[in-house]
Amino acid sequence: MHNLWRLRGYLRPHATEFCWLLVAGLTATAAGLAVPLLVQRVVDGPLARREPAGLVQLGGLVLLLGLVEAVLIFVRRWTQTSSSVGMEAAIRADLYAHLQRLPASFHDRWQSGQLIARATGDLSMIRRFLSFGLLFLVLNLVTYLAVVVLLIRLHPPLGLLVAASAVPLFLISRRFARAYHIAARRMREQQGDVATLVEETAQGIRTARAFGRGPELAARFGAGARALHDTAVGKSRLLARTSALFDLVPNLTLGVVLVTGVAAAARGTLTVGELLAFVSLQLMLIWPVNSLGWIIANGQEAATAADRIQEVLDTPPAIRDRPHAVAPTRGEVRGRLRFERVGFGYPGSVTPVLRDVELTVEPGETLALVGATGSGKSTLLSLVPRLHEVGTGRITLDGHDLRDLRLAALRRLVGVAFEEPALFSMSVWENLTLGRPDADEDEVRAALTLAQADFAYDLPWGLATRVGEQGLSLSGGQRQRLALARSVLGRPAVLVLDDPLSALDVHTEALVEQALRRVLRDTTALLVAHRPSTVALADRVALLDRGRITAVGTHTELLATEPAYRALLRPEPTAAAVPAAGPTTAAVTPDGPTTAAVPAGPTTTTAAVTPEGPTVARTTTVTAAPP
Repeated sequence: MHNLWRLRGYLRPHATEFCWLLVAGLTATAAGLAVPLLVQRVVDGPLARREPAGLVQLGGLVLLLGLVEAVLIFVRRWTQTSSSVGMEAAIRADLYAHLQRLPASFHDRWQSGQLIARATGDLSMIRRFLSFGLLFLVLNLVTYLAVVVLLIRLHPPLGLLVAASAVPLFLISRRFARAYHIAARRMREQQGDVATLVEETAQGIRTARAFGRGPELAARFGAGARALHDTAVGKSRLLARTSALFDLVPNLTLGVVLVTGVAAAARGTLTVGELLAFVSLQLMLIWPVNSLGWIIANGQEAATAADRIQEVLDTPPAIRDRPHAVAPTRGEVRGRLRFERVGFGYPGSVTPVLRDVELTVEPGETLALVGATGSGKSTLLSLVPRLHEVGTGRITLDGHDLRDLRLAALRRLVGVAFEEPALFSMSVWENLTLGRPDADEDEVRAALTLAQADFAYDLPWGLATRVGEQGLSLSGGQRQRLALARSVLGRPAVLVLDDPLSALDVHTEALVEQALRRVLRDTTALLVAHRPSTVALADRVALLDRGRITAVGTHTELLATEPAYRALLRPEPTAAAVPAAGPTTAAVTPDGPTTAAVPAGPTTTTAAVTPEGPTVARTTTVTAAPP
């Protein structure tokens, strides 16, 4: 119960309400306990003496106590609802805020369904215990102790017998609590797994249908749902068996009390009124004992939920503001970005992704990153807005370590567009202004025009149109263009583009690139490129190979001097078929050799293919004589 106890801070804002609830509950319990004692007075007093007036008075008092108890129970439950929902909302808000502070590596490791289950079902479990289970636990314990004391006063031997029945109840409770905690934990984990299956199926429904994997996914979900069903049934059976035992103990005790009490009344050692009061008080223990199973189950589920919540809350944010961090404004930043011996490796990975990266991007310069798949290009870009933290070395902006800048300020200065754009289930306008909530209509229109995303105005409700989850109601190119518009709308000092034009057709790509050239003229930019047309946007190019920068230069320079660079931007050369007769001319260019067949005869033709840009090809001609 340790992790559940750690959540006591969320009770403090509602401490006054909880105290009033406790007072109301205890007062109602006292009123209920007073009724059997008044019944004793009625039976042994006016009823025994045949005094109608006293009988009416005591009967009226019993009725009044019953009304007071009913009113107090109503007030208690009315207040409970508002305070419990307030506690749940506060925990959920803190959990969500903490999830926002955790690094991307945390979210990469955790299943989203498990996080959703913690933020919904687990918090509901905690809310039910803090609002109902905890209060009833206190009230039932007080009721049990008070009744036992009154029973001992009425008849010590029978009262001690009832008190002794607490021993088997304690042993049953302890065994049940241990078993139920294990079952509750297993069930919560399985609920998270099922939620993950549902979410993944919903997001990947197109892929599942395209490959005809519906039956396999249904079987996978059925297996998870069946396991959850079996765990839930087993948990219910455990509760049912224990509840039966909780019923058995007080009923056996009541049977012994009735037989012994009647015998005592026959001997004259116990009055009829005392016997009635004793039995009535003992009957008041049936509800506290019967509810003990539910309270323990509710407490164990809440404890399990608290364990799962604290697993998230106890994960420290790996990326946070330093105590002396500053928050520069856009006007104070020139945009000189420097990587100094930067290294990075993902948690749990032995091989680092980046090693000793040395790179400088001058203010207003556009640098393209080119490399094979898995070379670390996207990882390098993610270090700039501190989505991941550098492992070794440092990255500076105008000479200031990025870790010395406040995260909120840094991410206002850095605009980002990913190859796989993330759009949220809200309006186009809200998606566009995610980083600039204060942007006006003219600024939004200019950003959309730059990204060739004017199609947004043609949507059913224009910019107020809500896009589907992950923006799947739009095409891949439309999502990319909206994400690009969002990144430039904030007028960032540094623009980070991770192959943002990969889903565009050639015509649209050319228009976007033409507009981007105007934006990049005054912005420091890092972009990942896989195509020569995207590389053409850059002033310089850096070649990344296995986590290291192996070459930096202009596109033309790297084409001429780096075979690996040529291989990345050009497909593998293929030799054309050579006729049986006729000379062959091979032209060796910076992009690799090309072979063409020429007619037979004394004339030799040289074919040369030059790369993009004003590059002079170096040509060597080899003539093969006809056979």
